[in-house]
Amino acid sequence: MANNDNFDFTAGDCVVYPAHGVGQVEGVETQTIAGMELNLYVVSFEKDRMRLKIPVAKAETSGLRKLSSSNRLDDALETLKGRSRVRRTMWSRRAQEYETKINSGDPVLIAEVLRDLKRNNDDTEQSYSERQIYQSALERLAREVAAVDDVTEDKATEKLEDIMGKIREPAANDEAANNDEAVVVELEEEKEAKAA
Repeated sequence: MANNDNFDFTAGDCVVYPAHGVGQVEGVETQTIAGMELNLYVVSFEKDRMRLKIPVAKAETSGLRKLSSSNRLDDALETLKGRSRVRRTMWSRRAQEYETKINSGDPVLIAEVLRDLKRNNDDTEQSYSERQIYQSALERLAREVAAVDDVTEDKATEKLEDIMGKIREPAANDEAANNDEAVVVELEEEKEAKAA
């Protein structure tokens, strides 16, 4: 048995697995597979309701890593502010490149996908597959930002969209507040009209 602990992850550590995003280490367990004893990291991905077992000796080559440093995330957020660099190639080839970047687990590459696919409040221009890839990249990056900044995924998504300058749909409670304000304005206008 190879005794290569690579990173020494312990139970409760947040980690990133390239193909699935942010997960939490539940612990290390030993299993006998094909007559060999293997130490396995058990990583749970709450959002996907999935548990993944990764051999400790293969953790580094599989791409399992600690959460990004705040400097690396700052680089990713700076990438979001840049101009879109969409190449003039067939969509299928670009889609494949975008999926590869998302599955790399690198926050800067994921930010490049977001930057290239962002649209300002006009989803009619995007095809279904563009929206799917955009959403996948947004969720993946938001999960890491949320874990590093210790905020909810929704707050992290809001932060990312604010940085990109994408105008969000008002939330239901925002809409209700706007409707209440409109009613108050109408009542005040009616009072003024009766007084005049």
